[in-house]
Amino acid sequence: MLQLHGLRFHHPEGVLFDQLSIDLAAGLTIVRGGEGRGKTTLLRLLAGAEQAHGGTLTLHGQPCDTRSAAYQAQCYYVDPRTEAFDQLRVPDYFAAVRARFAGFDDAALPALIDGLALTPHYDKQLFMLSTGSKRKVYLAAAFAAGAAINLLDDPFAGLDKGSINFVCDTLNGLPTRVAIPQVWLASFYAVPAALNAVAVLDLGD
Repeated sequence: MLQLHGLRFHHPEGVLFDQLSIDLAAGLTIVRGGEGRGKTTLLRLLAGAEQAHGGTLTLHGQPCDTRSAAYQAQCYYVDPRTEAFDQLRVPDYFAAVRARFAGFDDAALPALIDGLALTPHYDKQLFMLSTGSKRKVYLAAAFAAGAAINLLDDPFAGLDKGSINFVCDTLNGLPTRVAIPQVWLASFYAVPAALNAVAVLDLGD
């Protein structure tokens, strides 16, 4: 569904990716790797938040530019550390995501808000939330967006056990809930046993 071939990317300190090629099928792919191995950078490259130094990307067999409006309309990613949305109230953030993605599932949103324990925080601005609660907002939006490509950076970070279990159940149930094929790419330091991934991309330690 999503194919990346010959990816090259380097930091000032050295080369991070050299001719990396991956084929991502519909479903959940886990990106595993140690500190500094490029998990976040890979997600940012696929999201168009960083520019690669070489390589090609195709979606459904068609070449695409990660910076194009057409690609961005199919890709959900938010840096979980960003402060860009801090002044928005939680429903305003969901409204912004709804405006970006034609397949946004309003019917799924109440259960996502409840499952991630966001109801007490619903009318707050994001800067008023804890790090974990902000991440829950971004995760709820990802699950509701209906995007073809969904990129989650360390989605368990800052979450309580109940929310982690809910995220696992939601990711595992996505193939039966969504109407269109979706690629989900989630980064972790170790592969969670509770997740049913179609593939694991190991970047090493």
